[in-house]
Amino acid sequence: MHNMSIAELGLGLRSKTFSSRELTEHFLRRIATLNPRYNAVITVTEESALASAERSDEQLRNGAGGDLCGIPVLHKDIFCTRNVRTSCGSKMLDNFIPPYDATVVENFADAGAVMLGKTNMDEFAMGSSNETSFYGPVKNPWDITRVPGGSSGGSAAAVAARLGAAATATDTGGSIRQPAALCGVSGLKPTYGRVSRWGMIAFASSLDQAGPIAKSAEDCAILLQCMASYDPRDSTSVERAVPDYRATLNDSVAGVKIGIPKEYFSDGLDPSVEAAVMDSLAALRELGAELVDISLPNSHLSVPAYYVIAPAEASANLSRFDGVRYGHRCDNPVDLEDMYRRSRAEGFGEEVQRRILIGSYCLSAGYYDAYYRKAQQVRQLIRQDFVNAFEQVDIIMGPTCPSPAFKFGAKGDDPVAMYLEDIYTIATNLAGLPGMSVPCGLVDGNPAGIQLIGNYFDEASLLNVAHRLQQATDWHKLQPGGLD
Repeated sequence: MHNMSIAELGLGLRSKTFSSRELTEHFLRRIATLNPRYNAVITVTEESALASAERSDEQLRNGAGGDLCGIPVLHKDIFCTRNVRTSCGSKMLDNFIPPYDATVVENFADAGAVMLGKTNMDEFAMGSSNETSFYGPVKNPWDITRVPGGSSGGSAAAVAARLGAAATATDTGGSIRQPAALCGVSGLKPTYGRVSRWGMIAFASSLDQAGPIAKSAEDCAILLQCMASYDPRDSTSVERAVPDYRATLNDSVAGVKIGIPKEYFSDGLDPSVEAAVMDSLAALRELGAELVDISLPNSHLSVPAYYVIAPAEASANLSRFDGVRYGHRCDNPVDLEDMYRRSRAEGFGEEVQRRILIGSYCLSAGYYDAYYRKAQQVRQLIRQDFVNAFEQVDIIMGPTCPSPAFKFGAKGDDPVAMYLEDIYTIATNLAGLPGMSVPCGLVDGNPAGIQLIGNYFDEASLLNVAHRLQQATDWHKLQPGGLD
């Protein structure tokens, strides 16, 4: 059952081939057996999952329930879950039990999906390797000596290891697409504002966006249908009709113009990854798509602009974690200032502290104009590059990551090298565009991903092109060795 798609699982549930309880018990056994090897799941909600499965079975017996009714899923531990620990991968929130559900979690519960638990992640979503989690690193199921990517590495690894039918995730600079590529699964970052951020613990508020990670583009379409909604509680949520994403999955891609940015195929890209990407583009050309050379001339500025804007916003968002109201508090503080200092020093890891310091510096008097304002101006140039490109093409495609998954510790001493892992994904967040990664091959036995970037609120086109590509290839059907 764990190798079935969400659509196939839904058919099995409605035909009573198996029940939601049986399916949930199956995935819970897999988590108990396999998770100690991968460390992808940090909280298992067995009792509530079984109770939820029973309710879903009752709905199904009554002929009710939609595509996700009875489907077991995992939530990234950045989404608040009522009465279930939500740690954000940090010691700072190790004891935090939210009194409410995030909107994304609410939407899944309303759809009858079963929450199996919470997935591991880089601390406060800051990282590209899932090495910064307070709960230890997540192991890549394809090779446990390699990273799964970050910050949604736990969600991607859990789906790759078949610990759940799918998982929610978030993407601030590539944190859905990069781990999806490194773990050989499919991941979608919607347009900024398409999915509510209410109840999602903030890293960088103008960049964060929630999305799904699953085995295929079709599964991502089903999941996005549930996740996408207008939410008046979220001031960044866009009140816009949500299309039927499955309705256009099988549309022809003949005549679709796919832009190939020359800047994405230069020094730094692994030749084997480039070859895999080009093979997928050739497959789309065989289906009738037209490949068009384009330029995104300011794309090389995306990493430096991002690492001013994101830390600046993080420094503001994380200022609330001070040991006073909730979260970690140091023992026996001498006075209020001592409590602030020690609680934050003890509660935050090294990477989070680094970004808070960078952000505070960029926002300080005398440096705001030189750094933060300038980065926002560059952001507009990057956005305009995409606007110009979409006057010529329908979709932009290229590599998701410059190389396959790297070994643990390979970039730990060089933060800049780690930041460059997101060189192809960050610009999409700065512009607020939708982006997606799907598997496109193996490089020395490790997955590689191809990235699709769409125009604003045109997730349907991304899903259509990705689905047709997956119908023509079988990279998304491969799974790591050692799994039953």
